[in-house]
Amino acid sequence: MAQIDILSLTKDELSASVAEMGEKSFRAKQIYDWLHVKKITDFSQMSNISAQFRDEISRKFCLKSLKIKKRLVSHIDNTVKYLYELPDGQAIESVLMEYKHGNSLCISSQVGCKMGCRFCASTIAGWVRNLEPSEMLLQIYETERDSGRHVDSIVMMGIGEPLDNFDNTVKFLEILNSGGEGMSLRHLSLSTCGVVDKIYRLAELKLGVTLSISLHAATDAKRSAIMPINDRFGLEPLMKACDDYFRITGRRISFEYSLIEGVNDTDDSADELIKLLRGKKCHINLIPINEIKERDFKKSRFVERFQNRLANAGLNATVRRTLGADINAACGQLRRENLSADD
Repeated sequence: MAQIDILSLTKDELSASVAEMGEKSFRAKQIYDWLHVKKITDFSQMSNISAQFRDEISRKFCLKSLKIKKRLVSHIDNTVKYLYELPDGQAIESVLMEYKHGNSLCISSQVGCKMGCRFCASTIAGWVRNLEPSEMLLQIYETERDSGRHVDSIVMMGIGEPLDNFDNTVKFLEILNSGGEGMSLRHLSLSTCGVVDKIYRLAELKLGVTLSISLHAATDAKRSAIMPINDRFGLEPLMKACDDYFRITGRRISFEYSLIEGVNDTDDSADELIKLLRGKKCHINLIPINEIKERDFKKSRFVERFQNRLANAGLNATVRRTLGADINAACGQLRRENLSADD
């Protein structure tokens, strides 16, 4: 019988498994603390559990780990980019960023991506599989172990579309938020290109997660040209879903807008964005696009002008601070280079 991925179990699931083994309920709490508070890497480290029971645990469960395949450290701002190898040999990326308010970790939710956004390196090699909850958690645990820095907040903006891996993402959030040193989900931001039906499912759970919408254009024609998801979920249903998410959860939406030279950075594009978002409780995060060799998109020269036009119209818009510029810290680039090297 295949071993159970113990790090992917919620508290209730672990308690049920331990009860099936004939052990008392307090054992489940002990194990959970070892896994998610002390963050052990081997069952033998559970010193307050008998050797006999540890042997039983090791037969029934597996304890996954990630291997650091490559680590890049920025000499500009201490950003650290990790290429992690998964147990099956696939690779994902995580990026540790240092801010005044603490350390933030950008994690991946899939190996590759199905969404096909034309400016993104993550989608070029296609989608391979979803990440398990354990593989999302381990990006945090391994990064803390290696860097010696505590992760204070999480952004699900790495490789993959979190809402396309909905069940595993929600389970990851539940485990992350549970007991011990669990992280408040108000310190987590989930980025989506706009999977409308899953936005509603997430809203109904009322987890307190900040939703970041990868918008990047304010008309259906422009957005569909760079984001295929818009052909499935256009701007009208997407904006309604955002309004409903705010109404249900009380959490302000953040809109991500990557500025591409000659594509979405003109005064007309700014005016279209103003028309779309005026009056909404939201924040606009303007992002100087990361140029990738497989695409001919260029970074806009008019970021400040675009921001000022939005601000003059009363919209809250800031320019994302560029971190890790000397190590190509944008998601997907390191994995793409690794795949090319393996070919």
